Amino acid sequence: QVQLVESGGGSVQAGGSMRLSCAASGRTFSDYAMGWFRQAPGKERIFVSAISRSGSRLYYADSVKDRFTIDRDNAKNTVSLQMNNLKPEDTAVYYCAARTKDYGDWSTLNYNYWGQGTQVTVSS
Repeated sequence: QVQLVESGGGSVQAGGSMRLSCAASGRTFSDYAMGWFRQAPGKERIFVSAISRSGSRLYYADSVKDRFTIDRDNAKNTVSLQMNNLKPEDTAVYYCAARTKDYGDWSTLNYNYWGQGTQVTVSS
């Protein structure tokens, strides 16, 4: 089992920045590729970003490209999402996820483990 705990959510005005973190425990962190997803009220959970096990490959949804940056620290068992130039449409609950598969479709919800989520609210 892998336990994932997100932190860093909150409220910010449009144009502001926020950094989300996800702390993992329970298994060898570097055995898992990591992803961030988000779910707005009444909408489906969608892909935001992902990072390969080694951190050498990064993936982003078009809607966040050039604004969000994902990174991981395998020594500290953490993955983070730096979010800049936030927009009201970025408002959602953000989820951290882990999967053993280190290739293929990163936007699928087929991840092995999920965190409980952290709320991000961006006001205009």
